[in-house]
Amino acid sequence: MKIACVGVHVLDTHVIGIESIPDGSDGQLVETIRMSPAGTAGGTAVVLARLGAEVTSYGAIGTDPIADVLLSLLAREGVGTQGLVRLEEHQTSASVLPVRPDGASKDRPAWHCIGANGAFTLDLLDRAALTGLDHLHLGGPEFLGGPAAGELLAWARGEGMTTSVDVLAPGDPDLLAWIADALPHTDYLLPNDEQVRGFTGQDDLATGARALVEAGAGCVAVTQGARGALVVTAEGVVEVPAYPIAEADLVDTTGCGDAFSAGFLRGRSLGRDLEASARLGCATAGQVARGLGTDAGAYTLADVEATVGR
Repeated sequence: MKIACVGVHVLDTHVIGIESIPDGSDGQLVETIRMSPAGTAGGTAVVLARLGAEVTSYGAIGTDPIADVLLSLLAREGVGTQGLVRLEEHQTSASVLPVRPDGASKDRPAWHCIGANGAFTLDLLDRAALTGLDHLHLGGPEFLGGPAAGELLAWARGEGMTTSVDVLAPGDPDLLAWIADALPHTDYLLPNDEQVRGFTGQDDLATGARALVEAGAGCVAVTQGARGALVVTAEGVVEVPAYPIAEADLVDTTGCGDAFSAGFLRGRSLGRDLEASARLGCATAGQVARGLGTDAGAYTLADVEATVGR
């Protein structure tokens, strides 16, 4: 599988063992501080590379030390970085994520800087370098806007690629309208459950996902956290469970959505049906939740497949 991961690239800093934010100038000792590549393009790229895909990243970063670290971490994972354009006038996108002792990523603060992701345009993308690839994954179409995202995805399909889209921002009807032009050119839309409900106003997840299929997406594969994933097409609905993780093994759920996307897309590239691909996605997410960030620990496609077999 030769894939381009286009769009949002972020350097995450995870601070582990946060029970509260110190008052005033007080300090606090923590268990671990770790940096990892992240974002709906960057995080997905890392996991795809670990699952055996040939991956190249495309997007915008700065010329700052944050960019140097991000490039180094991506390259260490085997992700090609020649498509990341460095912009002097923007800092590299970065986040600081305090992680509670239970590893949960919900109900905790986070600090984000959009940085160069907000300056990424199609003019910065070398389409000639994309020819001959199997798949184009667009992370964060909202930064390009629907017409530009639709243009890119339509072009990729014309070049024989399959396409996927993962939205970064929380879902609401206005955001859906902003990216609507991209959906008819999207083979796989990869939102979470909150985004689907926000986009469509539907409480029932399957009904909301069907509405996104009717808006043009070929397949909507929705992550549901601990409940697993729901895959909806015009032909039907498939639901698969999450893989259970013992409380002692859960470290950090940050990046699990990107990991699901990577596992699901890798499964499809290997010729697996939607259910088997979603199971591989859920197993990959479970693997990532056992470490800090998408690049934590050591795992391969064989490791994840062993989980699916259990």
